[in-house]
Amino acid sequence: MADDDLTHVLTAVGPRLRTLRHSRGTTLAQLSEATGISLSTLSRLESGQRKPTLELLLPLAKAHGVQLDELVGAPPTGDPRIHPRPFTRHGQTFVPLTRYLGGLHAYKQILPAGKATGVRPEQGVHEGYEWLYVLSGRLWLALGEHDLILTAGEAAEFDTRTPHGFASAGERPVEFLSLFGAQGERMHVRARPTTT
Repeated sequence: MADDDLTHVLTAVGPRLRTLRHSRGTTLAQLSEATGISLSTLSRLESGQRKPTLELLLPLAKAHGVQLDELVGAPPTGDPRIHPRPFTRHGQTFVPLTRYLGGLHAYKQILPAGKATGVRPEQGVHEGYEWLYVLSGRLWLALGEHDLILTAGEAAEFDTRTPHGFASAGERPVEFLSLFGAQGERMHVRARPTTT
C-alpha cells in the first residue's frame, strides 16, 4: 500500500469510529468502560489526533460488534458476498445487512418466541426513523399507546422518538427486516405524479 493510501486509510478511521458510536447511541464513557481505553484516548482517536493502532482497534471492533476491516475501510476484494456477524442485544439477535457507517442501517432481527404472554414489550425512544418488514412469525409492535400484531408480509414505519418495543406474539420466533435511519432518513419517498 502506498504511503498516500495508508495516510488516507488512517485518517478515515476517526470519523468512522465516531459515526459508529453515534449510530449505536453509545457515549464515550460507556465505550471507555467496555474497552478499557481511556476517555481522552478515545476522544483523540475519533478526532484524528491519535494514530489508530491494532491494540486500540481490536477492542473497539469487539465492543461495536463489527469486523476490524469495517473500522479501517479495507478495500473490497472483488468478492460480492458478505459475511455478516450476528450479535445479540436485549435478547434479540441482529444480523447486519449493511457494512457502511452512516446513512441507513439494515438488519435482519430475530426475536425468540414469546415467553410471558400478555406482558407488553418494554418501550424505548431514540433519534431516528425505522421501517420494518415481517418475514415470518407474528411481531408484536407496541408503538406509543397502540399495540399492533404484524404477520409475514406486513410492513410498518415510524419515528423512533415515539415509544416503541417489539416482541414475538406467537409460540414461534419472529424474523423481520429493519431499516433504520439514525438521522431520521425515511425509507419511502412519495413522488407526485407528473402532469402533462
